[in-house]
Amino acid sequence: MNKVKTALVIGGGVAGPVAGMALRRAGIEATVYEAYPTTADGVGGSLGIAPNGLAALRAIDAEDAVLAVARPMPGMVMTVGRRRLGEVPALPGLPPLQLVWRADLHRALHDRAVAQGVRIEHGKRLVGVEETASGITARFTDGGTATADILIGADGIRSTVRTLIDPDAPSPRHTGLLGFEAIADFDVPEDPATMIYAFGRRGYYLYRPHPGGGTEWGANLPQDRPLTLAEARRIPAAEWLRTLREAYADDDPGADLVRHTSPDRLHVLGSLHIMPSLPHWHRGRMALVGDAAHAPSNSSGQGASLAIESAVQIARCLRDLPDAESAFATYERLRRPRVEKVAARAARINHAKAPGPLTRAVMPLLMPIMMKTVMAPEKSVGPEQRYVIDWDEPVTARP
Repeated sequence: MNKVKTALVIGGGVAGPVAGMALRRAGIEATVYEAYPTTADGVGGSLGIAPNGLAALRAIDAEDAVLAVARPMPGMVMTVGRRRLGEVPALPGLPPLQLVWRADLHRALHDRAVAQGVRIEHGKRLVGVEETASGITARFTDGGTATADILIGADGIRSTVRTLIDPDAPSPRHTGLLGFEAIADFDVPEDPATMIYAFGRRGYYLYRPHPGGGTEWGANLPQDRPLTLAEARRIPAAEWLRTLREAYADDDPGADLVRHTSPDRLHVLGSLHIMPSLPHWHRGRMALVGDAAHAPSNSSGQGASLAIESAVQIARCLRDLPDAESAFATYERLRRPRVEKVAARAARINHAKAPGPLTRAVMPLLMPIMMKTVMAPEKSVGPEQRYVIDWDEPVTARP
C-alpha cells in the first residue's frame, strides 16, 4: 500500500470536519460526506469541550471558531439534595470547560473546514464500499460513488463504517440513563459561569443560569428499558414532563425547574449509550475516529474532545508513516489506552448518578472528603485535560 494522498471521510458531525482539516494540513486531500441533507441547525443539546479538546483544535487552527460560539464555565458545584458540598477546584493553568450547543459546534466546524478548503457534501448516506489494491470506493444511497486511497469512518455511535470493518463489532451499550435538556422560565441565584451538579432523590440533574434569562437544565433519569431517539420523541413532551415532575418533586430547585418548563422547550435526548471496547478500529483501507470507535458516557465530559483528538492524531500518523496499514496501527496504539481509561472513569460516574437510599444518606459526609482525595481534579481528570498533541512532533511506528 502506497503513501496516502486522498481520503474519504464519512460523517459531518464533530470528528468528520476536524479530520478533514487535519488531513488537509497533513497534505492529504480529503472530502467529507454527510448523510443528512443539511447542517444540524437547531438540533441537539449541549456539550462540553475540555481543555484538551481546545488544544487539539488549536493544532488545526480551529480553536477560535469554537470559542466564538461557546460559553466558558469555570465554576462547578456539587449538591446532594439541598446540601451544597462546595465548589470543585479547577485545574491551574488550563482554560475552563467550554459549553456549546451541538448545532452551533457543528456549524462552526463545518464553516471553518470549508474556509480551509475542505469539501463537504450533504445527502450522502454510505451503503457499502469496494476495496482494491489501488484504492477504495464508497457507494451512497443516491447512487453516487467516490474513490480515494483510504476511507475514515467518523459516522457516530451507530457507524456504518464500523460494521463494514467488522460485521461482528459490538453494538452501542445502554447506560441505564435517559437524557433530557430544557430551559426553564425560572431563575436560580447562581453565578452565570457556574454549573451545578445535583444528586436528587430519584435522579441526577444539572443546571446553570441561561444568558437570556431563566435556567438551563439537564436530567439523567434511571431507565430499565432503552429507547431509540425516535421512540423517546414519539412520547409527547407533556407526558415526559409529568414523569420528570414526579422524579424531582422533592428536589430544590429541581421541582421548580421542571414545573416552569413548557413542553416546547423540552429536548428529549433519548437513552444514553456508550461504545464498548472494539476488537478492531481498522481494516485494510478503512479506519474509525470519534464516537464510531470510542463513545464514552456523557458523564466523562470528554466525548467531543476525544473525537477531536483522534481526528488530529490519525492525520499525523498518515502524514508521517509510509502507508495506511502502519499509520492506522500506530494511530490505534496511540489512542486506545487513553480513550478506554476515560470510558472506565465515566462508567463509574454513571453508577453514582442513581444512588440508592443508603448511598444518598452518606454522600453528604463522604463527598467532601472524596473531592479532596480520589476525586481531586489533578488526580482524577488532570491526565485527561492536560493532554496536548504536538502536531510538529514526528510520529514513529514504534513506541
